[in-house]
Amino acid sequence: MGQAFLASYLIGLREGLEATLVVSILLAYLVKSDRRRQLVPMWAGVVAAVALAVLFGALLTYTETTLLADSGSRELFDAITSVLAVVLVTWMIFWMRRTARRLKGELTGRMATAVGSGALAVAGIAFLSVVREGLETALLFYAAAQGATSSVTPLVAISAGLLTSIALGFGLYAGAVRINLGTFFTVSGVLLVFVAAGIFKYGIHDFQEAGVLPGLHTLAFDISGVLDPNSWYGAAISGMFNITAAPSVLEMAAYVLYLVPVLVAFLWPARMPSPAPTTPASEGSQHVSA
Repeated sequence: MGQAFLASYLIGLREGLEATLVVSILLAYLVKSDRRRQLVPMWAGVVAAVALAVLFGALLTYTETTLLADSGSRELFDAITSVLAVVLVTWMIFWMRRTARRLKGELTGRMATAVGSGALAVAGIAFLSVVREGLETALLFYAAAQGATSSVTPLVAISAGLLTSIALGFGLYAGAVRINLGTFFTVSGVLLVFVAAGIFKYGIHDFQEAGVLPGLHTLAFDISGVLDPNSWYGAAISGMFNITAAPSVLEMAAYVLYLVPVLVAFLWPARMPSPAPTTPASEGSQHVSA
C-alpha cells in the first residue's frame, strides 16, 4: 500500500460523493419538473467545473516542478499549499455538518430561479455548485500526496475514491443503494480531521526545511525501530495520519494542537434549532437530509 493511498482515496471518496449528491439533486429536480431540455446546459456546467479542477491541479504540479527552480522555494510552496488545504478541509467539514439538512432546498431553489433565466444560468448554477468540490479535491489531493514515494499511487487512489463515489451516487439516485449519509459524513469527517492534522504537520516540516521555522533536527521522539515505514502498517499509518517515526517537536506540537480542538469541536453535539410553529403551508413541505 502506498504511503498516501488511504488519504488520497478518502479525499476522492468524500469530495466525490459530495459532488455526486449535488449533481443528483440538480438532475432529479430537472427530471421531476419536466425540464429535461435544461439537462444539456446542466451537464455542460458540470463538465466545465471538472475541467477547471483538473487544470488547477495541473497548475499546482507545474508550479512546483517547473516554475520553482530551487528546493527551498518548492518546500515553501508545499508548506503554504498544505496550510491552505488544512484551512479548506476544516471549513468544508464544518460547512457540510451545518448545511447538510437544507442543502437540497437551497440547490433546487437556485436551479428553479436559473431555469427561468435561460440555459446559461442553468449551466452557471451547475458549474458553481460543483466547482467548489473540484477545487477542494485538487488542493487536498496535492497536499496529501506530498512526500509519497510514488506519484502513481496517490493518483490511482484518488481515482478509485472518485469512481467509488460515482458508483454510490448512482446507486443512491437509482434507489439501489441505501446508506446513512449523516453517519457517512460524520465518520469521513473524523477521518479527514486526522488527514488535515497530518497535512498540517507536513506543512510545518516543509516550513522547517525551507528555513522559515526552526527546530528541524530537534526530535520529539524516535521510534524508527518500532514503526518501519517500509512495512504495510507503517505505510498505512504514515499515509493516513502522517505519523512518522522521528518527527520534530514543532511538528508534533502542531499536529496535537490542531487535532484535539478540531476533533472535539466537530464531535460536539450540534445545537438543534427550535421547531417552527406548524402551519398549513408548512405541513406539506419536506427537507431531505443530504
